[in-house]
Amino acid sequence: MKAVLALGSNLGRRFQTLQGALDVLFDAPGLEFVAVSPVYETDPVGGPEGQRSYLNAIVIVETKLQPRVLLDRAQSVENAFGRVRGSEQWGPRTLDVDLIVVGDVVSDDPELTLPHPRAYERAFVLVPWAQADPEGEIPGHGRVADLLAGLDRAGVWLREDLKLQRPD
Repeated sequence: MKAVLALGSNLGRRFQTLQGALDVLFDAPGLEFVAVSPVYETDPVGGPEGQRSYLNAIVIVETKLQPRVLLDRAQSVENAFGRVRGSEQWGPRTLDVDLIVVGDVVSDDPELTLPHPRAYERAFVLVPWAQADPEGEIPGHGRVADLLAGLDRAGVWLREDLKLQRPD
């Protein structure tokens, strides 16, 4: 099944962290690389004032892994890059790896809500996703391109100088 993962970083060496995370995601079996979006610089959404902007990208994979196993892998990658889970919601972070969509799975589990509960309204997810997979869809919400048409894209800028490399 196809899965969509969002990568984001606003602490430290943001681009190097995104590239490293992309590489580490594919170090273990179970994921087949399909596509990676261009990198976008984005204003923080929510959280404390004065945060540095994020670098964001979308990775499209094919997998037979169950969503919970994929979540565990995403969190392991976050931990490898120094992600600290604190009490501050939407606070700054070295790395965020979110599962946006895993096939047609719909789940209300508080530990793994699928599709991601706010992805359909976030330009920092939909803009890069539309670049990586123009036919992408969010179960229960519709086509990414249609959802994006109704969103304000302010605060989302293409970084043409930054290109993530396909993992080895």
